[in-house]
Amino acid sequence: MVKRGTVFELLLSLSGIGPFCRQVTIGSLPDDVLLEIFDFHGTGYDGWHRLVHVCRRWRNVVFASPRRLCLHLVCTHRRSVKEMLDIWPELPILIITDYYHWPPRPKTVENVENVVSALELKDRVSNIEFISVSSSEMERFAAVMQDPFPALTHLAIWLHDEMAPVISDSFLGGSAPRLRHFELAGIPFPALPNLLLSATDLVLLSLAKIPHSGYISPEAMVIVLSALTRLESLSLGFQSPRSRPAKASRRRPPLTRTILPALIYLQFSGVTEYLEDLVARIDAPLLVELSITFFHQLVFDLLQFPMFLCRTKAFTVLNHTQVDFDDDLTKVDFSSRTETFNEPALSLKISCRELDWQLSSLSQVCNSILLALSAMNVEYLVLHPNTSGVYPRLIEDDMESTQWLELLHPFTKVKDLHLSEKLPTRIAPALQELASKRVTELPVLQNIFLDGFYGHGEPELVPKAISEFVAARQLSGCPVAIHRRHWDWNSWTFVVVESSSQ
Repeated sequence: MVKRGTVFELLLSLSGIGPFCRQVTIGSLPDDVLLEIFDFHGTGYDGWHRLVHVCRRWRNVVFASPRRLCLHLVCTHRRSVKEMLDIWPELPILIITDYYHWPPRPKTVENVENVVSALELKDRVSNIEFISVSSSEMERFAAVMQDPFPALTHLAIWLHDEMAPVISDSFLGGSAPRLRHFELAGIPFPALPNLLLSATDLVLLSLAKIPHSGYISPEAMVIVLSALTRLESLSLGFQSPRSRPAKASRRRPPLTRTILPALIYLQFSGVTEYLEDLVARIDAPLLVELSITFFHQLVFDLLQFPMFLCRTKAFTVLNHTQVDFDDDLTKVDFSSRTETFNEPALSLKISCRELDWQLSSLSQVCNSILLALSAMNVEYLVLHPNTSGVYPRLIEDDMESTQWLELLHPFTKVKDLHLSEKLPTRIAPALQELASKRVTELPVLQNIFLDGFYGHGEPELVPKAISEFVAARQLSGCPVAIHRRHWDWNSWTFVVVESSSQ
């Protein structure tokens, strides 16, 4: 095996640069070095085509190592499968319905039948990507996929059609033992749990926009997950809040939980009841990233989810929280703050538009998580609107100060509070109430950063409320400093332009 440093020297030499340029020529390189160079640069889907046309020797080197170079025949709706089979050796087949082109190209019967011809080579098909296919096309493709595909390792089917066909029990012959990546979006597949139980080598599983007709219960999903011991990434999302466990069928959490030993990423979109029933039955000791999106509901009754977080070490050491208010959702990210980078480890989104609903939902969720995760030491809290569309609602909505106070209430360990542009005007009444009646809340708060307001002529209410709050904290023996910051285009960061503790 040639070291990569040596490969770099050879590449420099072949380019006329470097110490060996006079001694080494492309023709003098041994086959194993050529192979190393080809592998290092990657051949991509079709990159090897250019290599095999250079000379017979290169062709022999490439075709002698098809697995090492990941050689495939890429079949699309536009490429003639028959012509490829006549030209190239028997390589694994990758099928892609690449309909994304500009200008758009019309789909024809010949396009569909070309893909069908590739699907009929079942023993050689290793990858299938059906991207944005129609219901009629999927019905045609599924009809050819009723037998096993023994070489299939990657399968992705994304439909954006409300009339998606139901996938039958005999799809792929009901078994996919070599499957490693499986993505399904917008398609009802009642027999999916049976297929997944055979796919014990799965590393990535993504089930998005599951229609109500394809609902899989939390109990059935956990049975599937118990067989997927190599699974590293799991995404599970439903189309609508109709997909929820029936009250009559909900049971107490089991005494023993299923361990997912390799899972490092989990994404969920749905209702709280489903997530609660799911996480009550699993443990994921290596989980480091969790992304949750809830449909809007009036009450967020979370008990099992915070307990699941407590059982996962990565979520007990988070110290930074950022809350975003967007046009159609609100989001809170928990992360570990470093000097250079913040990578969210726990991201929670709630789909709702009205600002008072957003605040109420966030308050309930944050209370549930922070009260349970007593080890979580959130010292930094950032609040800001995410888009310009939120600004009119921040100004016009008749928000009670108590709603902002309820959001701040669980953050008892916050030392630094960051208020982005446009938000101080709305939170100022809450600060006044803290100053007059609840001065001991936020007991360890030391700094308030006002971003983007320096020199902008903020409303009179903001400095008055802040001044009263700072004065009250000073008298209570818990002083707070105010820092005004503005965006510095040279450093691409906020810089403090004024600080005051009075």
